[in-house]
Amino acid sequence: MEHLTKQTFLEKVFNYEINQEWKYEGKTPCLIDFYADWCGPCKMVAPILEELSKEYEGKINIYKIDTEAELELAGAFGIRSIPSLLFVPMEGKPQMVQGAIPKAQLKQAIDEILLS
Repeated sequence: MEHLTKQTFLEKVFNYEINQEWKYEGKTPCLIDFYADWCGPCKMVAPILEELSKEYEGKINIYKIDTEAELELAGAFGIRSIPSLLFVPMEGKPQMVQGAIPKAQLKQAIDEILLS
């Protein structure tokens, strides 16, 4: 699992400084966890995402963005509550899900949104 900065986000996910329309830059679908260190529900989701990053290795990338450190990215996506999970398929628009989601629901969302 990789922590993204604004610079790595622009390179690996979406360069919003160049593109007006959504254009995913990645080679595999990804899931982005917008979190903060002080957030209780974020701490509940973190080990689940760690497990999923191993289970789906090579199929999807799981990234984390610290909303406290990356205020511009949080603002660009209108993050108002955390955790917020952004599912980014290879084709089509990304989908945002908010809150601490159980592992079974996360797997279902990964399979339906990212891998279908």
